[in-house]
Amino acid sequence: MDKKEWLDILTLALGIALLPPLWSIASSHLGIATGSAALISAALYVVNGNKIQDGIKNSLGFICGDIWAYFSLKLMDILQLNPDIELFIIFFVLGFLAVIISSVYSKWIYLPTWLCGWAIGLAFMASVGIKRLGNLPIQVGVSMLVGVWYVGVGVDKFQKIILKLCNKKKIT
Repeated sequence: MDKKEWLDILTLALGIALLPPLWSIASSHLGIATGSAALISAALYVVNGNKIQDGIKNSLGFICGDIWAYFSLKLMDILQLNPDIELFIIFFVLGFLAVIISSVYSKWIYLPTWLCGWAIGLAFMASVGIKRLGNLPIQVGVSMLVGVWYVGVGVDKFQKIILKLCNKKKIT
């Protein structure tokens, strides 16, 4: 690898080493038990190309997924069918609707973040159960938004600032 590639790698590593741990510490002091969702969400932001202009689409997708997770658990509580049949019906219908809705509103909602947000929400909420959720869905949503804006956009901006400073000092 050349010097420029190494500088890109090192500045990215520094951003990842610095910003997510700060969120982990802050989230625990803020009473947010779902801080790790931020790292998952940031990864999806990066996979989408680190495009800040897609931050709203990513955010709305994650929020839709969070709502879908809550709605899934609520429906499971209401239906009272065989658990496997319930799960199939709910995932079939909600998955179908997520694809249709996000396609119609593709300018505003990114389907992969919706589906990922749904999975993240279920991972945190399913073990607690609908009757004991409290503000857990809000914590999940906040953590996913932090993943997009603080970790995803933040690391990208941090890296660009460091690279700009290095270029001014002719390190590359």
